[in-house]
Amino acid sequence: MKKNILLSLLFLPLACFGELFLEITKGSDDPFKVAIIPFAGSAKISNPLHEVIRNDLNRTGEFSLLDTKLLLPLRIEDGDINYQDWSLLGMDYLVAGNIVNGQSAVDVIYDIYDIQKRKKIRSSKVFGLPSQIRQLAHYTSDGIYESISGIKGIASTKLLYVNQIKSEKLNSNYRLMLADSDGANEKTLLSSSEPIISPAWSPNGQKVAYVSFETGLAKVYIQDIASGKRESVLSQDTQISSPSWSPDGKYLSLTLYQDGNAEIYILRLRDKTLTRMTNQFAIDTESSWSPKGNKILFTSDRSGSPQIYELNLRKLNSKAKRISFEGTYNAKAAYLPNEEGIIFVHRSSDGLFHIAMKYNKENFIRILTDAKMDESPSVAPNGNMVIYGITEEDQSMLAGFSLSGASFKLPASQG
Repeated sequence: MKKNILLSLLFLPLACFGELFLEITKGSDDPFKVAIIPFAGSAKISNPLHEVIRNDLNRTGEFSLLDTKLLLPLRIEDGDINYQDWSLLGMDYLVAGNIVNGQSAVDVIYDIYDIQKRKKIRSSKVFGLPSQIRQLAHYTSDGIYESISGIKGIASTKLLYVNQIKSEKLNSNYRLMLADSDGANEKTLLSSSEPIISPAWSPNGQKVAYVSFETGLAKVYIQDIASGKRESVLSQDTQISSPSWSPDGKYLSLTLYQDGNAEIYILRLRDKTLTRMTNQFAIDTESSWSPKGNKILFTSDRSGSPQIYELNLRKLNSKAKRISFEGTYNAKAAYLPNEEGIIFVHRSSDGLFHIAMKYNKENFIRILTDAKMDESPSVAPNGNMVIYGITEEDQSMLAGFSLSGASFKLPASQG
């Protein structure tokens, strides 16, 4: 059986659904050195909690964790911290905590100590049901990551992606999947014998838009995650693709082949009003919104090759502005969360596809990956990590990197 990750994946906010093998391919040149003492409390809870936290932090490539296999779980009071001993071990930070297991809830209480400054820098508690240990671990990891790095963590986010399974019995099966950020708890949202592409998560985290070919034409559907209820967004007998949600969740930008040509439209979901945004002889597609909702990026070949354009939605009769100039292929662009630049797919002079980034204040692009067929970059909410699709030795998988230089792979689990 062969599994291919298709074209689209996204980070999704918040929490729970086998686990994908994690391979750290490159770590930070100057990682944070951290000791995490196994939390005091029930070993049935503490052991898996400790393992998930360590895996979350290791996955960033920005931490060097002390091997604590020989350390017993213990509850540490502030006065018990011997900063000198931890400093001699080369540690920058110490994490300790305890677990309170009630009848209907679990409390995870943890403290973070700065060894060099000899003081506590965080004291936090997360709580949930006993069945939610993985989520509690992810939230704890995010707290540790933010306190030490100064950047919000993404361990508690979700991945949304499409995979294709081929076997001798089945011609092909496409599945829209939801999983934890570490690939655990995969959940199938939709299964189809026809292609599913371009999933897009609504800002409130309750719905997903995607393209399905089940009717023979590309159509955009919106599906409620909790109930599974779904509907086609438009009834036109034409190809519709590339949905992207506005930040307020009230609109979708789409590509419609209305007049025999692909153009960008904006659909107001409340009353299904369509507004045409481009009017060119060329193909305009792959739109994405700015975080503030005042601009969109899209791909167009109006210059003779696929390039990235930007359209200001707040200016009347605004004309699209080309913003990519290096190379003959730049596509699938998305804004960085702070709008300081964009990330996109770039084809280099050797014909290979890489993930690239361009800051607004720079006149050059930065090539961020080195595989042969990188695709579909998605920027994490913290702006510090990117997940994308790669193909290695005929196997498709998810890979990621942080802007600090760390990188990892999440090969697809077997279907």
